[in-house]
Amino acid sequence: MATVRSLDSQRRTRDSQHCFAGFILEKQRERASAFTLLELVIVVGIIALLLVLIAPAFTTIKSGTDVTNTAYTIKGALDTARTYAKANNTYAWVGFAGSIGSNITGNVAISVVASKDGTDLGTSKNITGPRVDITSGVTPIGKVIRLDNTHIGDTGTPTNSGTDFESRPPVNPNYRIGVQGSPYDSDYYFIEQGTQFDRWIRFSPRGEAVVKGGATQVTPYAEVGILPTHGTALAVAIDPATGNVAAIHVSGFGGAVRIYRR
Repeated sequence: MATVRSLDSQRRTRDSQHCFAGFILEKQRERASAFTLLELVIVVGIIALLLVLIAPAFTTIKSGTDVTNTAYTIKGALDTARTYAKANNTYAWVGFAGSIGSNITGNVAISVVASKDGTDLGTSKNITGPRVDITSGVTPIGKVIRLDNTHIGDTGTPTNSGTDFESRPPVNPNYRIGVQGSPYDSDYYFIEQGTQFDRWIRFSPRGEAVVKGGATQVTPYAEVGILPTHGTALAVAIDPATGNVAAIHVSGFGGAVRIYRR
């Protein structure tokens, strides 16, 4: 009987030791799986540093995407005007307003209108005196398009460096929509949805493109330069061009539209 009691006592002792050892091991596992305050601070610091390093890259990607979307939006408006003019045997205009030339606001408005009577509304003639409002003679083709973080300006002189962008044909300032100075505004303007459009490209029933009208007649190429902005400041440089910029060329004789991306 004494031997049985001794064995039972020894078994209970071993069980207690095993339970205590399991308790200790479980506590150690809990400690091993938890973060200390110092470790958390280090991890947060590393994440913050990575965000600082990659933020410019994300900004560049967004800027490039904005320029690409803007370029194709403007190309779409130009193609629409040309197609409408040819299909309806009339004249159509693509007007540009807002952030153009030296006026940097970061907001551009685009409007496509067409002649009501099929004529060019006299916009091929030079005038003296006050500018002429042709609003009553045109009808809108769709709503006014508004683009943010965009500027219509000069994309610089092509350097012929061998890249597609720098090998584009040079365009006379009179045929660049984004050139600086009010003398490059047309003598004829129109108003749509409360916005006045002083610069435009006009398409004839044959699809020919003319910038400004008056003395500026059909030319080999017209250009619309697209530059991204951060608020009211340009996000790129020109002459030489740097950053995400685009130039849209319109063939004067055929009206074909092509996008050059840097």
